[in-house]
Amino acid sequence: MERQQRKLTSYRMAVVQKGEHVIALIQRVNWAQVRIGEDLHADAGQGLLAFIGIERDDDESQATKLLDKILAYRVFADDDGKMNLDLKDIGGDLLLVSQFTLAAETNKGLRPGFSSAKPPAEAEVLYDFLVKSARERHEFVQCGKFGADMQVGLENDGPVTFILKS
Repeated sequence: MERQQRKLTSYRMAVVQKGEHVIALIQRVNWAQVRIGEDLHADAGQGLLAFIGIERDDDESQATKLLDKILAYRVFADDDGKMNLDLKDIGGDLLLVSQFTLAAETNKGLRPGFSSAKPPAEAEVLYDFLVKSARERHEFVQCGKFGADMQVGLENDGPVTFILKS
């Protein structure tokens, strides 16, 4: 019986870890910017830089849940120095940058695998949905360009970095 319980627990862990979540790596920043070639594409002040990884089974519902979490995640200090304020509380900027490498499989070998990532054409549609939704819900939103070779510069405030899943 104990062996069956361990197998079931291992299976549950594998299901939770394998897809089914839009991923965001968020960083609290004093500033962040995206350059494409020589051009400044996006320039954000104090707020959050969110790298977005989209996996094969992700959908609009999961993207919406992730956006809810990004906008409400309390990572900014209140008057007592505690992380009790969210992006809206401080009127901060949100910079969204697509990053398919967040969906990489890294548990085997020394080279990442990307079979768990959503195909680019489908991922771009979901990323665009996320950006559009963010702009409808928050005043200060900028974004990188899906699929572009981007140079991302930032000053991490803290440093404070979290991985969020929908």
